[in-house]
Amino acid sequence: MSQPAFPTRLAAAVERYRAEVAGPREHLSLLRWQMAERHALDSRDCFPGHVTTSAYVLSPDHARILLIDHVVIGRWLQPGGHWEEAESFHASAAREALEETGVQGLRLHPWHEGTDLPFVIDSHDVPGKPARGEPAHVHHDLQYLFLADPAAPLVAQIEEVHAAAWKPLAELAEIAPLGLARIKSLTPQG
Repeated sequence: MSQPAFPTRLAAAVERYRAEVAGPREHLSLLRWQMAERHALDSRDCFPGHVTTSAYVLSPDHARILLIDHVVIGRWLQPGGHWEEAESFHASAAREALEETGVQGLRLHPWHEGTDLPFVIDSHDVPGKPARGEPAHVHHDLQYLFLADPAAPLVAQIEEVHAAAWKPLAELAEIAPLGLARIKSLTPQG
């Protein structure tokens, strides 16, 4: 059986997120407008915005999070990147985490119950790249929770990442306050 088309998968993920997870002020207006207008949100050349995926990789006790020092953005962030074809949005986020950090033993957090329901959908402004003719735009970032062993070695992808490191969970306060609040509301498994 073939995979449903990207727009169908995205619509299902966004609708379910809005029904089951989103707070009262998470309207996702631009994303939903672009979906209604049938924009090619799976293309990084789609403006005013397009889909990205990222990973909140937690230690099993939820005390630490895996972050990257992003070369272009110049700050610590969760691993992630532009959508590339994958069997699911969480598989795309996992691939980005593996590519950027070399993290091993990555597993989807039980919160997801094995589904593709995003933990957070964060639409945020990003600067353009004039050298590529790319204007400032929006990343509609579908964010997923993962668990991994912080004792396993990491290998940063030097083209995009200065470093990859496990940091205290509180480091998310400046980076992703909504993600941090939701993570804090979880009870660690086991």
